[in-house]
Amino acid sequence: MRFDIITIFPEIFSSVFSGGVVKKALEKGIIEVHVHDLRAFSHDRHKQVDDRPFGGGQGMVLKPEPIFAAMEEIRRCEKTPAFLLSPQGKKLDFRYAEELAKHNQIILICGRYEGVDERVIQNLITDEISIGDYILTGGEPAAFVVIDAVSRFVPRVVGKEDSVKNDSFFTGVLEFPQYTRPREFRGMKVPEVLFSGDHSKIDFWRRRKSLEKTWLSRPDLLESRTLSQEEKKILNDIKTERKGKKDEPD
Repeated sequence: MRFDIITIFPEIFSSVFSGGVVKKALEKGIIEVHVHDLRAFSHDRHKQVDDRPFGGGQGMVLKPEPIFAAMEEIRRCEKTPAFLLSPQGKKLDFRYAEELAKHNQIILICGRYEGVDERVIQNLITDEISIGDYILTGGEPAAFVVIDAVSRFVPRVVGKEDSVKNDSFFTGVLEFPQYTRPREFRGMKVPEVLFSGDHSKIDFWRRRKSLEKTWLSRPDLLESRTLSQEEKKILNDIKTERKGKKDEPD
């Protein structure tokens, strides 16, 4: 899979792909990341890529000409999707990331300043992508998030692909607690069930903890998930137990 990034600050990406899973995927040729300096596509002698907005107002707006020129050179075929990274876009979640991973190439345009000329959005953009309801100084950090999230769904990027399927949100519940050595640390002990060797008990404990954690931290996820009868019973037991603890006298 190939990612193409259009930005006015290409130097930002000089180190973000220099480690971790994305770096390994790049070295193996599983994915490609190409960063394009928008100024290289400006035919203005000053390499201008932005200008004041018509109608007045604060800030600057990215001009259409260099973006159109960049797209015409970078886009491999007409069906290649292009996305503007913008707080006004569709919010990225695991389902959206999985959908994007089905493409052979995606183009990410990093927004800046007060935005991008509307003619770019109307004629070149497949969609706008947001990584959250907050404002960044530009689309560059969001581009890295998109590439990191999407690349996890590209075959062979993650060493153990089953781990992707077991990730939080993919299963609809948050991940259960994890422990490693030492068995006891400063009086804090690892749950005994994890040493039982009984895989059915361990599996039940993990499912219970996942449901409990989701109910406490992200109950909205349970509202959109169809629970099995067993899961409903586990959740009811959790609620009853926690209510009992609250009712206990100090």
